[in-house]
Amino acid sequence: MPIIYEVDRIRDGGSFTTRRVVAIQHGHAIFSLSASFQKDESGLDHQIPMPRDVTPPETLRTQREFLQEFGDRVPENIRRYWARERPIEVRPVMIEHYTSRDKLPPCQDVWIRTTGPVPDDRALQAAVLAYLSDMTLLDTATFAHGRSGFDPDVQMASLDHAMWFHRPHKLDGWLLYTQDSPSAQGARGFSRGSIYGLDGTLVASVAQEGLMRLRTK
Repeated sequence: MPIIYEVDRIRDGGSFTTRRVVAIQHGHAIFSLSASFQKDESGLDHQIPMPRDVTPPETLRTQREFLQEFGDRVPENIRRYWARERPIEVRPVMIEHYTSRDKLPPCQDVWIRTTGPVPDDRALQAAVLAYLSDMTLLDTATFAHGRSGFDPDVQMASLDHAMWFHRPHKLDGWLLYTQDSPSAQGARGFSRGSIYGLDGTLVASVAQEGLMRLRTK
């Protein structure tokens, strides 16, 4: 059904502009967004370095190779998910989460890229980054519990998702998405991530809290 977007012009300043958007469907709000925009300007500049010694993406299995090698050890719903065509390619450095129910450290490195060209347009690139930033992040909060978002007794959904776009960067190659989950409690899991270009540029930071509810029946 059609979605109506209501946009509030919260502030129009000399350097900063703020907008609030509410998406409405069937007369009910289904999504809300707060966005802050800033004019480009020079200033102090530093970043946390890109993690070292991360297995490069070219040596990792593709999704189809992963299914061919581990298909019989992966639950059916995960196999269907990985076999589906999508506009991005994901190559996790660690695959134990998909093939076992061992309790693992709540952190991971994931290589991710688009399967087609992305125009050299900053607004469109930001939208693409926002789309791919949702991939695998909340899953990281399940690692410490030997669980997965695909488990039938686990109800998972994103509750809030924050993103900071630090530096413009072409999306014409692999990006490293390094993630960790500092906390899970009260049926909520919290994860955060950093997105780096191959040249080590910190492109964006992400934080997400999601529902992680165990179904009783």
